[in-house]
Amino acid sequence: MKIVILLGAPGAGKGTVAGFVCEQRGFAQLSTGDMLRTAVRSGNTVGQLAKGYMDRGELVPDEVIIRIVREYLESHGNDAKYLLDGFPRTVAQADALDRVLAEMHEKIFAVVQMDVPEWLIIKRITGRRVCKQCGDVYNLPEWAPKVEGVCDKCGGPVIQRNDDKPETVTNRLAVYEKQTAPLVEFYKKTGKLVRIDASDRHETDLNVVRIVDGAA
Repeated sequence: MKIVILLGAPGAGKGTVAGFVCEQRGFAQLSTGDMLRTAVRSGNTVGQLAKGYMDRGELVPDEVIIRIVREYLESHGNDAKYLLDGFPRTVAQADALDRVLAEMHEKIFAVVQMDVPEWLIIKRITGRRVCKQCGDVYNLPEWAPKVEGVCDKCGGPVIQRNDDKPETVTNRLAVYEKQTAPLVEFYKKTGKLVRIDASDRHETDLNVVRIVDGAA
């Protein structure tokens, strides 16, 4: 089993990179949301437990998330390759993930920290637009829909999400620094951390592929 974790602030481009690596190297992209939805659909014990929290509008506790992650990994065999995007989010989750992997006689292959200057992150996030109908993503001005406000793919309305508006971006970055950035120090101590400049999207794709291939 090969497990690679992507770390980076909102707007660093983790989702874009993950899509490229999965296509080029046969990884499965996993996020907390994906695994939660899979568990709920399965109707198993842990899925029902998670659904109870979600139905009440509460955050699913770490111990439930970790159980879901473990069951997901155990169900897909030793030859599977995973790219974790958005998980773990905290040092507590990272520590719990390490314990679970140790019990499975597995370990993390690499942790990629995608560094992007704050000014560029703000530019990317505030320029992001999403189709309300199909979810296709655009980024102004480089990747704008051919017709303003209309999705090229399905013709649905293209909007700016509330959490992508300028007044909320600074707060999102502050939350990231407080909660998630300590993971950099956590993984640095393990010797698994690889930091890259993710300012250029094309170079970032190639660099992450080199890392997952073991060339960096």
